[in-house]
Amino acid sequence: MGKLCFVPTPIGNLEDITIRAINVLKTCDLIFAEDTRVTHRLLSHFEISKPILPFHAHNEHKSLEMAIQKIQANALTVLVSDAGTPGISDPGFLLARACVAAGIDLECLPGPTAFVPALVVSGFPTDKFVFEGFLPHKKGRQTRLKLLAQEERTIILYESPHRLLKCLEQIQEFFGAERNVSVSREISKFYEEHQRGTASELKTYYTQKPPKGEIVIIIEGLS
Repeated sequence: MGKLCFVPTPIGNLEDITIRAINVLKTCDLIFAEDTRVTHRLLSHFEISKPILPFHAHNEHKSLEMAIQKIQANALTVLVSDAGTPGISDPGFLLARACVAAGIDLECLPGPTAFVPALVVSGFPTDKFVFEGFLPHKKGRQTRLKLLAQEERTIILYESPHRLLKCLEQIQEFFGAERNVSVSREISKFYEEHQRGTASELKTYYTQKPPKGEIVIIIEGLS
């Protein structure tokens, strides 16, 4: 019976990877990757050569049976995403669930996750928070926003750059003009940025300075 290990990869600076993660990548038998090209570049940087197979949002349901068979046939298989901890807001959880059902041992190494540094530097309470990940693009989006507007805990969202302005506008609409927000962009990269203010203030800022890169939005809970 094989084992699957979730290995976090850098979200920006390659020095964020842990020594333990490098050792696991060096000793594993097989790697499942969100984008094999991204993973090949990472492995090349650390002079690691391993077989890599794709496991991503476009093929996860078709790949589950094959993935389970591969994991069972090898002593140690690794799952990585393009950046951060696999299984967080990506289809890695489907593989974890399938492994649990198949009785396969799971392990997840500690490592980079974008929402943790964004939450810490927001200045909002960190003792209790709710992680929403990506909101629905269309169906159910307004329903979620209405519910979250009543949430007393700090709220964490992931968003793409081209949807940030719309999201800030909707936060202003559903949460109120005075609700405080923090937007973190390009965490652990050269152009890392953290902007704080009301949704309206941040919408004005990013209208004048169109955002790029990965974005985490932290919303102050209802007080």
